[in-house]
Amino acid sequence: MTEKEPSREEHKRFAINLFNLTWSLLDKKDRTREEDDRMVHAAHASRYHWGEIGTPLEFERGEWQISRVYSVLGRDEPALYHAKRCFEICKENKIGDFDIAFAYEAMARAYAVVGNKKECEKNIKLAREAAEQIKKKEDKDYFLSELKTINC
Repeated sequence: MTEKEPSREEHKRFAINLFNLTWSLLDKKDRTREEDDRMVHAAHASRYHWGEIGTPLEFERGEWQISRVYSVLGRDEPALYHAKRCFEICKENKIGDFDIAFAYEAMARAYAVVGNKKECEKNIKLAREAAEQIKKKEDKDYFLSELKTINC
């Protein structure tokens, strides 16, 4: 029996709902192990659905979110892998502003989990420089507040 491929609208709905679910789990203070697993699966599933119908902007944001999930969980190798993918997608597609700043933030956060202080500090510096190019003040303020949460 052949299954019907989801429509563009279904992929988009799944991608958005799973992205938001991942955020709600990231924000939860006392997640269970099962919720940690659900958060990982939701982040990957969101990125999958964006990969079917999205643009490089959604691809890099999905990679960023996956990296953040793994960083929060202390899983260094996948955190760094997805941070690098986020950064590569930004560079390849000339995505700047808020997004390139967060790509550097993801790299710094992942290197903090890895325990590479030198690379962490380097990427925080690059993130601060990128923050100067963020056009909206509220975006810049939010970004800088997130950057402060990284401990190399």
